[in-house]
Amino acid sequence: MSLIQPHGSVELQPRFVFNNEKHYQLLYEAESLPSILISSAAAANAVMLGAGYFNPLHGYMNLNDALSVAETLHTTDGLFWPVPVLNMVADTSAIAGAKRIALRDPNTAGNPVLAIMDVDAIETISEPQMKLITEQIYGTLDPQHPGVAAFDSAGRQLISGTIEVLNFSYFSTDYPDTFRTAVEIRQELIARDWRQVVAFQTRNPMHRAHEELCKLALASVNADGILIHMLLGKLKPGDIPATVRDASIRTMVDTYFPQNTVMVAGYGFDMLYAGPREAVLHAVFRQNCGCSHLIIGRDHAGVGNYYGAFDAQSIFDHKVPKGALKIEIFRADHTAYSKKLNKVVMMRDVPDHSMEDFILLSGTKVRELLSNGIAPPPEFSRPEVAQILMNYYQNL
Repeated sequence: MSLIQPHGSVELQPRFVFNNEKHYQLLYEAESLPSILISSAAAANAVMLGAGYFNPLHGYMNLNDALSVAETLHTTDGLFWPVPVLNMVADTSAIAGAKRIALRDPNTAGNPVLAIMDVDAIETISEPQMKLITEQIYGTLDPQHPGVAAFDSAGRQLISGTIEVLNFSYFSTDYPDTFRTAVEIRQELIARDWRQVVAFQTRNPMHRAHEELCKLALASVNADGILIHMLLGKLKPGDIPATVRDASIRTMVDTYFPQNTVMVAGYGFDMLYAGPREAVLHAVFRQNCGCSHLIIGRDHAGVGNYYGAFDAQSIFDHKVPKGALKIEIFRADHTAYSKKLNKVVMMRDVPDHSMEDFILLSGTKVRELLSNGIAPPPEFSRPEVAQILMNYYQNL
């Protein structure tokens, strides 16, 4: 039995230029090309294209594809895809008339060339079109929504075309032990002889409920291992930085998971906070990594009260056509520590429990405890993890 196929092709087609000679030629060429500084979101899209996570896409979408994906979850040529992959800028005067351009990285000192792009078109997105795309992807037009705010600030000029990626921005240098391409993850899974692999998406440190959820999923689908896959890109203010998350997750894995059952890795993308649509995107790129299952839990990829608790699960029933994805979804319920059973459970599995039988803590309450140097109860957070988080909060 082999690994699950990538989305939309038999083999991964990463846009990174791995051939050394061609890589140097393109870097040399880039110096003489018109160049443009792109947004953080567009840079993250380039990294995801380069790393194979956005397989089988070869570049940034044009306006027709963006509208089609927003409205139908398909490109104009019929490829299933949940979120437009765009390069939006405010001003294209620096590249006026150019057919081949260099894209410069906004997140790295000196703004080095991130990719070379063959320009198919430069189009202006009208306000009604922006509104349509925003509402379809984020489910809201509220400017307080962090994803909406980032999308709205990117500009109205849309540059479409294929790209060749020349580096992985700050992700490979800042997180050398954690950042992995989809290509590398597939190779690692094959080396480990894992065929059934459960992916767990996180932008937060992992507490007991997350730990047990991974173990429940592992056992339930009889998987060979778990990919704990953390987002390494831009987050909203108040979210815990990647270095702290990485340390706490690795500590939990090393201490509380059986050996050789977990692979910890990270990917270079900015959080969209797009709830259901982002959950489907997460499924696409976990399939590209070679994972057979993705855990989708309560308010997956959500923020605030913009989405229902299980909207990110129900979208797979109502908007993802049968057979559009090969990866399967492991649907998780609310998880909490049962005082009756002395373990973490999914609440749907214990209908005899009342709310008093669970230890439940809000994220706000946990942050308050950690900030005051008080470890959350061991039923909620492993003490080794709590210590790392307390150190972080007390040094803020």
